[in-house]
Amino acid sequence: MFMFLFLVVALAVVVGAVTLSVIGGGDSAPLPDAAPERLDDPLPPDRPVNHADIETLRFPLAARGYRMAEVDDALGRIAAELAERDARIADLEHALAGAQASAHVSMQKPVEGDQQ
Repeated sequence: MFMFLFLVVALAVVVGAVTLSVIGGGDSAPLPDAAPERLDDPLPPDRPVNHADIETLRFPLAARGYRMAEVDDALGRIAAELAERDARIADLEHALAGAQASAHVSMQKPVEGDQQ
């Protein structure tokens, strides 16, 4: 019987200690809220993104993985810059094809007075 009462008292002390530690004990100030991790946006705003920028890009962890909004923002920016580059490459390829075609046509033109 004595052992049973000892275990009940010990359990009550442990539950009380845990309860006081969880609610803060009343006198001490609660712990300050931690500042949430935020992406510093290491992608440069003044120039296009390059390979090294993508290699060093790291997203902060949230409770359930990465912060979706920050990942979406970074991927959106990268997608927009890639689309801009693709459009620029297509324009340059089109201009090059036109220049090559006009050079090919001008080389095939017979020169006046050069008839044999």
